[in-house]
Amino acid sequence: MSSTVESIGRMSLASLALAILSISSSHADGLQATAEIKGCTNPAISGTATLVEQVTPEGVKEVTVEMKVKGLTDGKHAVHIHEVASCEPCGSAGGHFDPGPFGQSRPDSATDEVPAKDINHPYHMGDLINLEVKDGVGTMKHTTNRVTLSPGRLGLFDDNGSAFIVHTNADTYCDQESDLKKGCAGGSRDACGIIRPAP
Repeated sequence: MSSTVESIGRMSLASLALAILSISSSHADGLQATAEIKGCTNPAISGTATLVEQVTPEGVKEVTVEMKVKGLTDGKHAVHIHEVASCEPCGSAGGHFDPGPFGQSRPDSATDEVPAKDINHPYHMGDLINLEVKDGVGTMKHTTNRVTLSPGRLGLFDDNGSAFIVHTNADTYCDQESDLKKGCAGGSRDACGIIRPAP
């Protein structure tokens, strides 16, 4: 009799734990954010981006980013999430989003007198794939588990927020064994968009 009661108790505790896990996961599941993309110096560049967070059955948070931009030159353009929610000027968005005590948010070390040893591109949390532009219209869709819309160490809505930067050139992902070549992360900044929670 006592073993039956203990068994029921264990089942109840397990059910409660699963229920709590389900509630915490569903709280994050479906969170959304948006960004209005504007040209850094060219007013003809405009677009939008959406971000949707989902939680996998294992509890991993994934964010799907979809972006559409008009007015860029045809070809590939690097896209990154940058570490500050500021676009005026575009340089005020800072480096690539990469939280942590040893985050090195610069994409390359070509301007350093002594090259940094810990440049992290393309492994910053905010590094995404290229936007591909055809006939003046660029599109990109990418799912990442490097950032979250929900609170936490990888959350985009920290004290100073975050922003998208679209660069002039393609990201070659800086695949060099030693010092990274200047511009390998996309070069100068063509457009910017502050990431905001969706209402």
